[in-house]
Amino acid sequence: MKIGYACQNLELQANTNNTFRLTSYSENKIIQTIEKNLEGCSRILSFNIKNKLLFFRLGSSFIPFASHPICKFDWEKYFQAEFVKIGKEIKKNDIRISMHPGQFVVLNSKKQDVVSSSIRELEYHSRLMDLLKLDESAKIQIHVGFPHGDKEKAKMDFIRNYDRLSKSVKKRLVIENDEHYFGINDCFEIHKAVDIPILLDTFHYSILNEGKSLEEIFELASKTWKNKDGLPMIDYSSQNPEGRKGKHCSSIDINNFENTISKLIHKDFDLMVEIKDKESSALKASKSLLRMKMIFV
Repeated sequence: MKIGYACQNLELQANTNNTFRLTSYSENKIIQTIEKNLEGCSRILSFNIKNKLLFFRLGSSFIPFASHPICKFDWEKYFQAEFVKIGKEIKKNDIRISMHPGQFVVLNSKKQDVVSSSIRELEYHSRLMDLLKLDESAKIQIHVGFPHGDKEKAKMDFIRNYDRLSKSVKKRLVIENDEHYFGINDCFEIHKAVDIPILLDTFHYSILNEGKSLEEIFELASKTWKNKDGLPMIDYSSQNPEGRKGKHCSSIDINNFENTISKLIHKDFDLMVEIKDKESSALKASKSLLRMKMIFV
């Protein structure tokens, strides 16, 4: 099992998700911001290697506005050497990488301009991973989208638009159960149609569980992953006691964490800690997993 966190390291004040306003766009601005994200990524990877946090989610704004028509800058050519260097560090230390485009990526949208922009955004994510020379275990995770008053049609719309994606995107794309509309069973129906792996989000499952145990849900999700996809991925968080239902906690609740993960103690997966204090909670989770003998140093 690998364990990790998303996008930035608060202790280092390092980030892979720096961006700027579209109205501020210029070639100089995008170069400066990418350089900052590359520098942040390098520092974070060094920290993660030292602390054995070998799963990391890159920020989707690593290349700001890469999929927007305004971006004419050839960032792939300009920064090729830097990305190759980071990719070698990732491979050398057996780090797993993922990305999670924003909520504006909606493949089953009723609006064709949204579908088109979603496809462009997914293609950008895939190109970034290809530039790092990552294998197919590096995944891009998205939600199914919105039901639009007809859930079955919404699933069919996702399937239809999935077929418009390039092979490069398809080999990396996974779908995640959400807390409002599309649970694991819905995701599994889509999987059966297009053979897409399912990423289990345990927090979303706790809100929308469809009457199944976590063990049952994991078994259903895990069998959608092939060897080339790597181990199944799981996202973990828990409810913020002071926030609206579905709001992520600010720091890890170890009791909740151990109670949740202990149900999967004999399973193989990689774990993303989706908690606001980032590396702090990931380190606490790692220590907990050591005590539970789910990981070994």
